[in-house]
Amino acid sequence: MKLTVIGYWGGYPARDEASSTYVLEKDNFMLLLDLGSGGLAKLQKYYDVTDVDALLLSHYHADHVADVGVLQHALLVQSYFQEELKKVPIYGHHENDTEFQKLTHDYTEGIAYDPDNVLKIGPFFIRFIQTKHSVPCYGMRITDGETTLVYTADSAFQNEWIKFSQHADVLLADCNFYAGLDAAASGHMTSEEVATIAKEANVSEVILTHLPHFGEHTQLVKEAQAIYDGNVYLAYEGFVWDNTKDE
Repeated sequence: MKLTVIGYWGGYPARDEASSTYVLEKDNFMLLLDLGSGGLAKLQKYYDVTDVDALLLSHYHADHVADVGVLQHALLVQSYFQEELKKVPIYGHHENDTEFQKLTHDYTEGIAYDPDNVLKIGPFFIRFIQTKHSVPCYGMRITDGETTLVYTADSAFQNEWIKFSQHADVLLADCNFYAGLDAAASGHMTSEEVATIAKEANVSEVILTHLPHFGEHTQLVKEAQAIYDGNVYLAYEGFVWDNTKDE
């Protein structure tokens, strides 16, 4: 399993960057995980628009879905000069029907996932957990049968994360606040809370993402490392976590 970070900012993208957008790859299958503001422009530095095989959404806040419409129009434009363009499935929850209906377009098809059941997309199997956020949002445990990634999406700390994340190879975690701040009030986590999950769940490595627009991000790593002994990485555009090199 290979993860590439395209956008990592929380709330909105910093200048010339993007908010939550990630790519998972396995066996030549490309799964986009959220598609926030600026995500499609940045994606094209690494992939073609038509490389996308599927898109999986955690929730419908703009910093996670703002470029869905941009992707839809990009595929429509591509269809004018590319024959037999595939229709891209976009998986989202159905707890907001207005937002869910927007997922279907000329070359995309909205598909509702059931958070109580395992979802299979290409080579990936996904389990869900409802997060503590201001709108319905789902974190994910994604495996290809060999490697497991847990993506918190947007969430305040909850003990359920520890069981859900047990022995994951990597935890891609919302870290929108520094130690000692009140992250729960806005539905996010601090560096200490992420580290606590990683430590108690025996996670192999951690990637801090959905980063804040204030402070020095390297401080988040130091705060996490004070609790958790494993590798802690800061997400950045183009960051690659690649477990396929050992396969």
